Amino acid sequence: MGAGTEPDGSSRSDEEWERFLRESVAGTADAPKEPSARAREVAKRLRAEPDRGSEGWRSYTPARPKRRTGWYVVGLLVSLALLAVAFAPGRVVDLFADDGSDSAPLAAETARPAQAPPAEAAQRPTRDKPFRGSPAANWASGAAGITVPKAGAVGWMSAAEVERALARSRDFLVASGLDRGVLRGERPEKAIALINPHQKDVQELLKTAFRTPSEKHDPLLLFSRFQPSRTQLVGDIVKTRGRLTYREGERGALQVTADVTFVYPVTPAVASDSDEIVRTIVRRELVLSWDDPDNVITEPGTASIVSYKYDMTNGGCGAPTGYFTPPFGTDRRADKAGTEVDPYDRSTPVGRGKSSGDKCGRATRS
Repeated sequence: MGAGTEPDGSSRSDEEWERFLRESVAGTADAPKEPSARAREVAKRLRAEPDRGSEGWRSYTPARPKRRTGWYVVGLLVSLALLAVAFAPGRVVDLFADDGSDSAPLAAETARPAQAPPAEAAQRPTRDKPFRGSPAANWASGAAGITVPKAGAVGWMSAAEVERALARSRDFLVASGLDRGVLRGERPEKAIALINPHQKDVQELLKTAFRTPSEKHDPLLLFSRFQPSRTQLVGDIVKTRGRLTYREGERGALQVTADVTFVYPVTPAVASDSDEIVRTIVRRELVLSWDDPDNVITEPGTASIVSYKYDMTNGGCGAPTGYFTPPFGTDRRADKAGTEVDPYDRSTPVGRGKSSGDKCGRATRS
């Protein structure tokens, strides 16, 4: 009979053999005097087995599931974000929207665009980033935004003389629309010095406009000016976009046409710590004639003004004062008059100025 086998042929379980052997070791009266080979093997194994305490052999205690604290944190953050959007949507957009300041600048404008620039994300301008939320954020600054074409001989001028006249035409735009002193209300002496002194109607305009501005004699027809006691420029940068073109004019003259948009960020001067910033946007079309002195009375280095007109938004619509008067505070909210106009749309001709009436446009975007 094999070890661990009952007389009737059935096998004993391991648990029974272990109980039997423990009793044998403990000296139970009815324990066998000489255990079988299987009993000796199991007894040896039991002695070598380490003490498991109260834990059962082959028992398994499952690990506690980890608390899902991450989901609770995510849920809390989402709830806070939704509350922020509900109570201050504009500020939330400011935090996450790209302001375009790091985007590549636009290529120079060499022809009239076919359409207006695309809409920008709604963002509030700041003193550090006064062009946020505006197409002008990617425009060039100052004179760099005014494209000057390659010069060629025209009429009475050689290519070199045309190149010089084009440079002086841009100088006039800089002196009339970018000079810091002129923007602060000073008389534009450098720009005036480039105008033919023998052109009587323009000289009359210049004589009267700064003393007693009116619809007919308004310095804003040619120059950009802000009253320093009321309006303060933000930063040192004015964004520009536009170009010069030229052709042969009357009596062999060089006729230069400028079409340039200027974007001026300003804030109230009476509240130097104000965070309110308005962008006054002025698009000018100016035609200059560099005349042959053999045909027209002129002075060297000066041009006659053939025509001038401009579109303006956020610059005031009241009686002429000789200065742009951007609407601030309650004036801005109440300024609902005028035809809606996109001041960044350069795909259509300039419509305001000497020959286009005196209606004031209301900007669809700033």
